[in-house]
Amino acid sequence: MDGMEASGARDLNVRYRGRFAPSPTGDLHLGGASTALCAWLAARSVGGSIVLRIEDIDTPRVRPDSEKHILEDLRWLGLDWDEEPEGILHQSQRTRAYESALQQLENGGFTYPCDCSRKEISLASAPSGNEKTPIYPGSCRQLTQSRSFRRPPATRLRIPPNTFIEFEDAVFGKQSSQLSQDVGDFVLRRGDGVFAYQLAVVVDDLAQGITHVVRGADLLSSTARQIFLMRCLGTEPPSYAHAPLWVGPNGEKLAKRASGIPVRDHRNAGVDPRKLIARLAQALGLADQNEPWLTPHELIPRFSWGKITKGPIEIDPSRDSLPL
Repeated sequence: MDGMEASGARDLNVRYRGRFAPSPTGDLHLGGASTALCAWLAARSVGGSIVLRIEDIDTPRVRPDSEKHILEDLRWLGLDWDEEPEGILHQSQRTRAYESALQQLENGGFTYPCDCSRKEISLASAPSGNEKTPIYPGSCRQLTQSRSFRRPPATRLRIPPNTFIEFEDAVFGKQSSQLSQDVGDFVLRRGDGVFAYQLAVVVDDLAQGITHVVRGADLLSSTARQIFLMRCLGTEPPSYAHAPLWVGPNGEKLAKRASGIPVRDHRNAGVDPRKLIARLAQALGLADQNEPWLTPHELIPRFSWGKITKGPIEIDPSRDSLPL
């Protein structure tokens, strides 16, 4: 499994089952395609399966036709998926499952309501080392649930003092977090009733029987929270690998709609998908610069997490309308 074994992870005698879970907030971009390729190769290289999930829980950000375009672009690249299309899970249709998991956590005493405003939290706490948002100071921890609320309360997960999470990431190696200090009691459902990503992704990974999670490195800091949440729900987590991020000049966040960044720009320009796969593979460390044409299937026998660059992978859209 080349580094996928993580302390406390599930029994790896279980057949590999991965997933790719894009959010339909725009067209598939180069970073998403790179992560999808990693997830697909990791599964196919060990004879495992991989499924699709559409993470559309943040409905105001969902764009019309985005899901359709993403699926078309993935197929154009030569990536296939198991259980498609009937088996594609949509978070927007999973409210009952999230409610059930939240009720299980509430019954176990793992949660409490919080009616603090963002301003109150910001004034009462200091920023964390890993997050831009401040660590919640626990203002509502000891208050009774039957009290009168000033506003519709959020639901937070109670993190015991000295909760220490350690795991092995296939790309970034050993990771650890003392959740009470690094994150604090985090939100599972907002005051407006919207379920948080942290809860939704855990419930969905469990429901789909995911044994190995491959996703972008921007989500590495979420992993310790999700491992703890899975254990609160009475199960052990999958193994994790975080694919390198694609960034603009000087490490700045890549403008997803810049010319040449969406995969669709390359399709519309008549680029052969084998050329795009070759350039993605070169950036990831899976191909030499003198290999101009590759298919995903040709990369299967050479895939290894040990070859994958940690990144970030920098490109400059201003140099060319099609940077690859």
